Amino acid sequence: MTSAITPGDGFPDSPDFPDFPDFPAGFRGQVLRPGDHGYDEARAVNNGRAADEGPALIARCLDEDDVATVLRYASATRTPVAVRGGGHGYDGHAMPGGALVVDLSALRAIAVDPVERTVRAQAGVTLGDLDAATQKYGLVVPSGTVTSTGLAGLTLGGGIGHLMRRYGATVDNLLACEMVTVDGRRVRADADTEPELFWALRGGGGNFGVVTTFEYQAHQMGTQAVAGFAVYGLHEASDMLAALDGVMAEAPRELGLVATITPAPPLPMIPEQAHGRPVLILSPVFTGDPATADAVLKPLLGLSTPLANLIQPTTWLQANSMLDETAPYGKRAASRSGYLPAITAETAAAVLERAAAATPGWGGTINLIAMGGAITEDADEDATAFPRAGAAWTWQAVALWDSPGQDTGYDQWAADTAAALAPHSLPTGYVNLTTDQGEQWRRNLWGSEARFRRLRRAKGAWDPHNLLRFNKNITPAV
Repeated sequence: MTSAITPGDGFPDSPDFPDFPDFPAGFRGQVLRPGDHGYDEARAVNNGRAADEGPALIARCLDEDDVATVLRYASATRTPVAVRGGGHGYDGHAMPGGALVVDLSALRAIAVDPVERTVRAQAGVTLGDLDAATQKYGLVVPSGTVTSTGLAGLTLGGGIGHLMRRYGATVDNLLACEMVTVDGRRVRADADTEPELFWALRGGGGNFGVVTTFEYQAHQMGTQAVAGFAVYGLHEASDMLAALDGVMAEAPRELGLVATITPAPPLPMIPEQAHGRPVLILSPVFTGDPATADAVLKPLLGLSTPLANLIQPTTWLQANSMLDETAPYGKRAASRSGYLPAITAETAAAVLERAAAATPGWGGTINLIAMGGAITEDADEDATAFPRAGAAWTWQAVALWDSPGQDTGYDQWAADTAAALAPHSLPTGYVNLTTDQGEQWRRNLWGSEARFRRLRRAKGAWDPHNLLRFNKNITPAV
């Protein structure tokens, strides 16, 4: 039997790189090792830094039986297992160096029941897949904002996006999970069956088993939206940011908003001298009655005169893909995130100071994502593991670049930005938008100590040997 490895051990050209020669012959999917045709394509994930080291073996599963085969093998050999759904996580945990990877990317089935308004989706489905399937019936499941994001990781971390103010987080609309345990059993978790596991899966990440199918409650929203970008000069940003709390407090739940400090795109309607320099971009998405859109958007867009206004009637499919270009696949990335109870003048000043410290070009972007409405006001904090109490905004500082030689500088910018915003932030946060900051950070991330103990008990019950450790890891309770 192959001995267990630890996260990060092994490189493709090292003599002790594990090759798992006893990997079970009953596995029916594709098995890829370093040097195999298709290996490099299979290990590519959103954060290009994961390509610096490669996994030892990628098991591309055909179905749940393949998943169970891999997990029974891992359990018998005490081998840690990584899981790839959409491969969009900032940590690159889907393809860690030297690891055994359960690849779910081929599990792409979606079944929509337009009468009951329910959706079943497998773990390899992306947000673009989900929207395309549900919009055939005018339905939506609230999810994220980039279509290449994997549905599995987004859901298990909580799930925020343009519709959260109207319909809540993704986990607030999750009806059930079908999961393969680390010892290869198949279980269902919902409000009545394994309710404690269901609680933990809704926000606790991939710590407890490998979820292969998700079942959601969908909503009849229609297919239209009003969305786009309004670009403002940075000299106006301080007053505008400080005014956003009041605007969004009065806005209907059908209005979502991302405010971004980022280098100006080279658009013809933006003065050329501003290209590449930081600007404020407001990205509203309104899914209510289009006839009321102008009135709803007026308080927001009237905060100042934009350099460019690209907001217009569109489809939901276009609206929920308009941020795709901000998350190009394969860039090297560093990200930090947190919750703000408000955007005060002091918070706005800290955001602008850190944006000014970013390298021009793709150097660094700071997003402020409006919460409120259903995701916070309607939510029972103890109903799921996903924390959000007191959060008015999610902030994210993300840097994207190409060269490994630039890693240190961009990592430092992200860390310094997190430190600057920490005094203004809640101790909790959204697990999916940040790289791991260590054990103490994780203890605070999910809320109270009692909530963390509850997660540890669930981890101990379902993964007592911590084989699923390539994640924002929760140490199992003994």
